[in-house]
Amino acid sequence: MKILVAEDDPLTREALIACLEGEGYTVSAAADGHEALALWQSESADLVCLDIMMPGLDGYEVCRRIRATRSRVPVVFLSAKNEEIDVVVGLELGADDFVRKPFGRHELLARIRCALRRSAGTETVTGPRPRESFAMGPLTIYPKELRAECKGEMIDLTPREVAILTLLHERRGEAVDRDTLLDRCWGMDYFPESRTLDQHIAKLRRKLGDHPAAPTVLETVRGVGYRFP
Repeated sequence: MKILVAEDDPLTREALIACLEGEGYTVSAAADGHEALALWQSESADLVCLDIMMPGLDGYEVCRRIRATRSRVPVVFLSAKNEEIDVVVGLELGADDFVRKPFGRHELLARIRCALRRSAGTETVTGPRPRESFAMGPLTIYPKELRAECKGEMIDLTPREVAILTLLHERRGEAVDRDTLLDRCWGMDYFPESRTLDQHIAKLRRKLGDHPAAPTVLETVRGVGYRFP
C-alpha cells in the first residue's frame, strides 16, 4: 500500500517516512502543497497524510482539490493546530481523521489502519459487496482491511505481515526461501539485518497464536525459509 506524505518540516517528514516504511508501506513524500498535488496527480496513493501549515498551498487546499476530483482516497491531517475549529474545518473538507502533533507512532499507525479499513468498505449504494479474503488454516485474511479473523476475533496486521501471508498462501505447500520473502515483502533495494525476517515471523506468530512447535500457518523450513503447510 502506498501513502503520500506532505510535511514541510524535514525532520518530521523523514521520521514519518521511516515509521511508515518500517511497517511495510510504500511512501511518496512532498515538502509543500504544490509538490503534494503533483505527486497525487502522477502517482496513485491508498492514503494521504497532510500537514496543514505548508508553504504554497496549505493542507486544507490540497484536501479540497483532491476531493474536487471526486476521489475518496482517505485523507488524514497531521497538525499542531489544536483548536476545535481547525478539526471541524478539516473534517468538513472531507478529511477522514485529524491527528494532533505531537503524536505517538502507535497512535498514528492505528489511525492510518482504521482509515484504510473504512476506505476498503463493505457497503455500497446497491448493498454489501463480498470482502476480499483468503483462508490459512484457522485464519481468514482480509488483505485490504489489514486484518485477520480467527474464531470470531479480529487481529490487526501491518502491510508487511499481509505481504508475508499472501506470498506463503500463493505458494502453499512450498518452502519459500528467505531471499524470495525479503525481495517480495521488503523490496529488492532493501538490505535488512540478518535477523529481520525471523523477528517479523516470530512477532506474526505471536499475533496469530501460531505455535512454532505445531504450526498451522507459519512452518519453519530449516536452512531454507518458511512454508504454509
